[in-house]
Amino acid sequence: MFFVILIHYGEIALKGKNRGFFEKALSENIKKTLEKGFFKSIKVGFGRILLELPEGVDLKEVEKKLSTVFGIANFAFVLKTTAEIKALKEKSLALLEKEDFKTFRVTAKRAEKALPFTSQQVNEELGGLIQNKLLKKVKLENPDLTLFIEITNKEAFLFIKKIKGLGGLPVGVSGKAVSLLSGGIDSPVASLMAMKRGLEVLLAHFESVPYSTKQSIEKVEKLAQKLNVYQKPLKLYLFPFASIQKEILLKCQEQFRVILYRRAMFKIAEKLANEEKAKVLVTGDNLGQVASQTIENLNTVGKAVDLLVLRPLICYDKEEIIEKSKKLGFFETSILPFNDCCSRFLPRMPEIHSKINEVIKEEAKCEKLSELIENAFKNAKIKKIN
Repeated sequence: MFFVILIHYGEIALKGKNRGFFEKALSENIKKTLEKGFFKSIKVGFGRILLELPEGVDLKEVEKKLSTVFGIANFAFVLKTTAEIKALKEKSLALLEKEDFKTFRVTAKRAEKALPFTSQQVNEELGGLIQNKLLKKVKLENPDLTLFIEITNKEAFLFIKKIKGLGGLPVGVSGKAVSLLSGGIDSPVASLMAMKRGLEVLLAHFESVPYSTKQSIEKVEKLAQKLNVYQKPLKLYLFPFASIQKEILLKCQEQFRVILYRRAMFKIAEKLANEEKAKVLVTGDNLGQVASQTIENLNTVGKAVDLLVLRPLICYDKEEIIEKSKKLGFFETSILPFNDCCSRFLPRMPEIHSKINEVIKEEAKCEKLSELIENAFKNAKIKKIN
């Protein structure tokens, strides 16, 4: 019965002269997500997207896939007809006759004001019809069922259920970002929040073989696969980090280790960003959560690069982040007991209030650091997640 989906977007409608760019990006992302066989055509017009489906398509699977596309405010499986009162009456009865409800309301909207009837006239005509033919009662507040009708210049769409989308902006419209993916709870959530604001995310992970295990890398790959649901395609870069850790371990004061690890990671991530024309770095940093995430230490680490660093989770409580991780399906993978490279060789008394000049002096003790960073960048393993 339902072979058409009406897709609404939120913020995109406010983009003025640039709206076409955002609409095109959203349409392309919908195509990538649905793939061939799940749709016949996709059209943009009158502030909405119309998706036509082939007969026999799995509607539940289509709903599941559309629920992973950023930029969609809501969508509905609709009956399509002509923009005429007679046709609207026929389709409304066909749509509602098998529904179980006692009270209802009709909510009509016209995108084309030149039509020979008003939205209120549609509400009244169809409301009276349903009341008389189906013996139902009109109730404007909190009815059992709402019949939604959207009318363009030639077509009309009827539906009774809106399915909530993810909102946000289409992935890619804000440019690219390099997201540092540790394998813990925070960084996958931060990566997803960056996607929601229209960033195409490149994932950067730092592995420390032989100090880190094969399982820790497999864990990160699983998280990347979960993120791939929301962005297609997705690349995961695995950078070798053991030689850098060893250099810092042997030559620098113990309390600065994690800060220096993080600065080196940022420098590698910036190289990737420059190569891929990414505009920002993204991290799962959360203010005060661990010793390396005090204001002073975040500032010291951030000054290792020229790029803007986005920290989507900076002011969240840990419980809020865990709740998001669970809701998104990341949590069970994130808590697997396979730690990343930063958990190796941790200082007994880490520096909490670092000063940039002191850290730069410590960094200067690592004469080979620039060379090691360049080698790590050149020897990255790239995994395309599909």
